[in-house]
Parts: sequence; structure tokens; C-alpha cells
Amino acid sequence: MRISLDWLKTLIPTDKPAAEIGALLTGSGLEVESAEELESIPGGLRGVVLGTVLTCERHPDADKLSLTTVDVGDGTPRQIVCGAPNVAAGQRVVVALEGATLYPAQGEPFKIKKSKIRGAASEGMICAEDEIGLGQSHAGIMVLDTELPNGTPAANYFGLGSDTVYEIGLTPNRADAASHYGVARELRALLQQPCHLPDISGFTAPESAAANISVTIEDTEAAPRYAGLLLENVQVGPSPEWLQRRLRSIGLSPINNVVDVTNFVLHELGQPLHAFDADQITGGQIRVKRAEAGEKFVTLDGVERSLKAEDLVIADANGAPMALAGVFGGKTSGVSDSTTRIFLESAYFGPAAVRRTSQTHQLKTDASFRFERGTDPNMVLVALKRAALLLQEVASATVAAPIVDEYPTPVQPATVRLRLPRVERLVGQYIAPERIRQILTDLDIEITEENLDEGDQATWLLSVPPHKVDVTREADVIEEILRIYGYNNVALRPNNSASFLAKFPNPDPEVTRVKIASLLSGQGYSEILTNSLTNSQYFDKEGEADAALVRILNYNSIDLNALRPSLLQSGLEVIRYNINRRQRDLKLYEFGKVYSQNENGKYQEKNKLVIYLTGNASSETWQHKSEKAAYHDLANAVQQVLAALGFGGAASQPVQHPYLAGGLTLLVHNQPVAQFGAVSASVLKRLDVTQPVWYAELDWDALSKKYKPTLVARELSKFPEVRRDLSLVVDASVTFDQLRQIAQRTEKKLLQSINVFDVYAGENLGAGKKSYSVSFTLQDFSQTLSEQAIDQVMQKLIQQFEKQAGALIRK
Repeated sequence: MRISLDWLKTLIPTDKPAAEIGALLTGSGLEVESAEELESIPGGLRGVVLGTVLTCERHPDADKLSLTTVDVGDGTPRQIVCGAPNVAAGQRVVVALEGATLYPAQGEPFKIKKSKIRGAASEGMICAEDEIGLGQSHAGIMVLDTELPNGTPAANYFGLGSDTVYEIGLTPNRADAASHYGVARELRALLQQPCHLPDISGFTAPESAAANISVTIEDTEAAPRYAGLLLENVQVGPSPEWLQRRLRSIGLSPINNVVDVTNFVLHELGQPLHAFDADQITGGQIRVKRAEAGEKFVTLDGVERSLKAEDLVIADANGAPMALAGVFGGKTSGVSDSTTRIFLESAYFGPAAVRRTSQTHQLKTDASFRFERGTDPNMVLVALKRAALLLQEVASATVAAPIVDEYPTPVQPATVRLRLPRVERLVGQYIAPERIRQILTDLDIEITEENLDEGDQATWLLSVPPHKVDVTREADVIEEILRIYGYNNVALRPNNSASFLAKFPNPDPEVTRVKIASLLSGQGYSEILTNSLTNSQYFDKEGEADAALVRILNYNSIDLNALRPSLLQSGLEVIRYNINRRQRDLKLYEFGKVYSQNENGKYQEKNKLVIYLTGNASSETWQHKSEKAAYHDLANAVQQVLAALGFGGAASQPVQHPYLAGGLTLLVHNQPVAQFGAVSASVLKRLDVTQPVWYAELDWDALSKKYKPTLVARELSKFPEVRRDLSLVVDASVTFDQLRQIAQRTEKKLLQSINVFDVYAGENLGAGKKSYSVSFTLQDFSQTLSEQAIDQVMQKLIQQFEKQAGALIRK
């Protein structure tokens, strides 16, 4: 948003430097992103002063040149050679001194230098109006009629001043400052000096009229207030220079006097206006209503648009749209060069209705920008009268009828209770009640009741004006107080404290993710990132739609018409792409989201970590042959991830996963956290993957939530560890995890680890039997284990394996 300082000073006179005003605005939350100095004419006539021609003689060597001496007010007359036919002694003239740069109306800028012309020295230049960019005439030098002393800057004589234009980064909650008057109100509180609205006391309107435009609001929720004024004898044409200069200063291009006035008032007061050609309003009636679905409407830019049923429109008596309310006008009802009667609209539209229409039709205008954030319903008539007075001045308009103002349910100020001790608690510093009162008054917040004692807290009852759309709670009021009081004025205490202690935070999820990513990358895995959009055909079964699949309603490609419920398919697409390019040995992992909807239609998203392994686990070298990736390679990677997160020794059970053909599910605190195994052949076929793939899927949300980083340092034991092996024949249904749990329950002190190094099933064992070869690592951190102690532990383990697992110990 651009704000002109020169324009701003018409609403709040101040002699503060532009830099200081910019700093004040930034400190209060209206961040000044840049400040640009604009000049009325290029160069600002720097180095150009008023002077008096003391003498004027013919140049001895040129008939058309004159040799003059000119007093420029510094006590040293200048000799200047002048070629103008009208130069004469005694004239008051405009003189460009040596070093000044002039910007003529035609041609390139040039710098005044001391020179010799036909042998005579010339120390400046007596100027014509075109030579300093003030006009087109070059008939002669400018001869002035003024009593101003010699040496007076020419810019002062011609009333030329520079202007500073601020570019303010307006945040969405500061709709109250979306105008020059809004910024002036802010400065009123910051500078503690009065600001004022433009004078509209001269507005008058007839008490009645033979013919007026009537207004009917058919949707009072979307349009709480609608006002209008009929003007006649309008002469549409170019705007005067002052109005064009104001608009250009904030980056707008002048169009015509009627449109320029509506734009001027919009940026001055923050109230959007729209001018209709009154002769194009069929039936002399305005209807504020919802559009008919599918009806066509041509906007001012010449584009035909198909309206939606939720669009709010300004229509005529027949219901034909003339404008999209608060967004854009229509082509047929707009002001043209032949317009002589206009109906000037000033309204308060609901932010939701305007935003919906603006978004639907992708129309972003200065009006919609303000209506979407919330305008001031109390500014409607002020802006209407201001515009009418300006149109009388610049377009010779006359007010033909009284103002029409439909306002069935006036918008009421918000009521907020402010506890004074609460101000100190939230701000962190005591602010005197008198200062708080002054700030609230300057912000137009009225104290309706005070000294309401609520326990030990003095409380004020406040009435917040409607233009403060974001101030609805006590905390909002305190924020307003702090903005004006000044964030920099809040002193830091020697010892900062809080009134509550937060729970110990969970580990930073990003740090945890990087830790595991580094672990997998260190093992030779490469991270991939795939698209969250996928093909629904991967998941639909035999023409039956998957009810849990989140489908895209307005998709651009049939191949990307759903949100993925699993990372597997998008990962297999990556594997397929690489295999087709002869990259067959792949170790990949990905962190990503999956999406679904439950039976109630509510959407869910979860974070997963997935690992892929295919091809050879290791490359062929002169020492080793290449080896195919196996189940245990993947299981090792999963176990290392869990161990790094502090979940080593997780329980397991056979996997039940729709895309896996066998494998394991690992549980932490009886909750499944990882599933891994071989991808089923049917899934590989569907994705055109031509080699086996091992796949692991970890519940990253559950693991991150349960992960509590702990670092335990322990001295290396001085006493040796001992390994003992057993060969156990058990029923085929008994898993190694069951044997591991039995061992850990049986010996909790000396048993450090248990591992299976061979599994065998064959005819020699009998039907339904298998053999586990298991190693046990024993260690005592306080002494060397004796053979007797070792034998006692092994005997206890054997007894429990026989008792709980029905194991037969092979000798």
C-alpha cells in the first residue's frame, strides 16, 4: 500500500521529517518497506533561483545575443550571455546557477557550466519555461512579477515541493489503516496531536426529488448497508492537475474526473465507491441480491463471466447484474464520455461475500482488497458526501436527489472488558492508567464504564469502533496499547520469568528426522521425494472404488487424481524408472505423508518412513561376489532405525499388510510401529516392476511421539564376556521372538544379548518342526564369570525353553 506524505499532511499537519514518521509507523506495526522521494518536476529546480537583471547590452560579436549582469542574491553579480529577444534590464527572472542540472520539456537533461560564448564569459543561464520543464513556450525568458528577494529558490516561487511516498506492508489484520486517513489516525495516537476528516460541511442535497434511484437490499447479511446519491449535469473529462498528481503519487493512472474522484476517496478514506451511469439503471431501481447460477455478466474489462449462485451482485429492477458487489463494475452500466447522470454507490459489504466472489472470478481490486478485510460502516456517508463535493468541483455536477441510505441493522461497536493489572502482566511493564486512557482515546476506543472492581482487579468497559475489525478481545486491546506505547519502551528485566512452566518439549521432529536420515544414508541408502498425488487405479479393486481413498475433485491428469494412501506405489514408480535405465541395485528411503478418510468422511494424514531394497545388496569385487538383497538386509536396517530411536528389542508378529507377501510386524508397547517384508508379486506386476523388492514401512508419527532421547554413558567392563550356543528344536509355529522373550525373562542380570545364527527345517526333524541355532552372550560387570555360574544360567535357560516352548535341546 502506497501512502503520500504530502497527502497525509492534509489530514494531520506535522513538521516531522519523513524518516521519523516512517520509523514511528514501522514501530507501531505499519511496516514501511521503502520510502521514495517524488518531485513535482524532475530535478525539483535545485540550483535555480530568482534574480534581477542589472544591465543588458548587445554582445559585441553577436547580433542576437545579449550580455547581461544578474543579481542572484549572494552579493556577487553574475555575467550571463542570453539569447532571448525579450531580456531587458530591471527584469525579475529565473536563473540557473553554475552546477544546476535542468530537465527541459523536450530533450535530454543538461548541466549548467561556466563557459565562453563568442568570447564572453557566461556564469549561468536565464531560463525560459520550457528549459526548466514548466511549460512548452520558448518565445523568451520568463519575466516574473514578485517581491521575493533575489536568491529565493525558484521551487518556492512556483510552489513546487517534493513528496515522500511510503510503501507500507499492510498485514491482513490492519484494515483500519488501509487509507491515508487510517494512517493519519495512527499518527494521531503516536504523535498525540489531532487529525481531521476532510471538510464536508458544504454538502447539501434537496429534501425530495421527482425521480430518484430506489434501493432494495435482498441479502442484508452480505450487504448490511447500501447508500447512494444521484448527481446530474456531470461533465466527464480529464481531472485537474492536483487530482492527477495525487493519484500518480501512489502509482495510479488518471482515467477521467468521475473515476478519479472515486479512486481518490477510496485511498483517502478507505471507503470504496462505484459510479453507475444512472441512465443505464433500468426501472430506476437498485437491487442488492445474489446472482442466478450460470447467468452471464460482462465486467468492465470486457470479459464475459459466468456467475455463481453465491455471488453478490448489484442489479437493476429486472434483476440484471450491473456490478459484482465490492469487486468489479459492469461494462454496460459504467461511466462513459457521454454520461451526464451518475448514481454514486457507497456501501458496506460483508467480507466473506466479497472474498468468495473475488476468489471465484480471480478478480483482485483495490475495493475488494478493503472489503475482504473489513471496512468501516460509519464511513459510508462521509465518503459519499466527500465524493459529491469533489464532483461538484471537478465535473460541475449537481446533487439531484437526497441520499438513499438503506441500513436496516446498524453495526454495533464491540464491547470489551479491560483489566488494568492484566495490561502489566501481558506487556511486562507497568503503564500508568492516564497513559492507557490517552492511548485508547486517540485510537477512538471509548471508555464507557470504569473502576469496576472485580476482586482486586480494576476493570474498564470499552466500546471499540467497527473500523477496528481485529479488536474483539481483551488481549487485542492490550496489543493496541502496546503498539502505541512502543515495543522499544518495554524495558528488559534483570531476571525474566514466566507465570507458568510449560511441559518439557518433545524432541525437535526435524532433528530426529535428520538423525535417522543420516543413519540410513550412512548405510548406502539414498533419500527420495515423491509426489503426494497418485493414480487411483492402483488402489481400486476390479472396478470397485476404494472408499478410504482421498480423491481430487478437480484434477488436471487422470494419472494424478488422488492423494496417496501408501508410499509404496510412488516408490515403486521410482524403482521402475531406474530399472528401465539399467540401474537395478537400489537402496532407497523416504519420509512422507499418506492420506485417507474414515467412515465418517473425515480426512486423516499420517507421516511414514519407508525403506526399499532391490537388486544386489553389495557390488561385486575381486574379493567378494555380488549378493542378492535379502530379507535380513532389510530387517537389519529397520532394527538399526529402531535402536537409534531407543526401541531396540521390539516384539514381533507375522505381518498383515495388503501389499506384502510375508514378513514381520514390530511392536513397541504393544503398538505396531514397523512392517516389512517382500512386496507381493501382484503389486509388482501392476506397477511393471520386473524384479523382487523388499519394503519396510515405519509409523513415523508413533515413533517420533514415543522417542525420548537419552544418553547413558557407562565404563567399558573390565571383565570378559562369554558366549554359549544352543540348538533348539521347536514346533514350526514358535518364533525366535518368543524364545528371546523367554530368555530375557529367565536371566535379567547376566544375559547381555541373544541372537539366532541358523534356522533349519527338514525331514530329519520331523513334520511341523524346525531348529534354531541360538547364541547367548553372558557378562558380569563386577567379576569374571566362573564356569559354575555360566552352567547355572544355561541350565535355567534350557529348563524354561523346554517348559514354555516345548523345546528339545540338540546335543
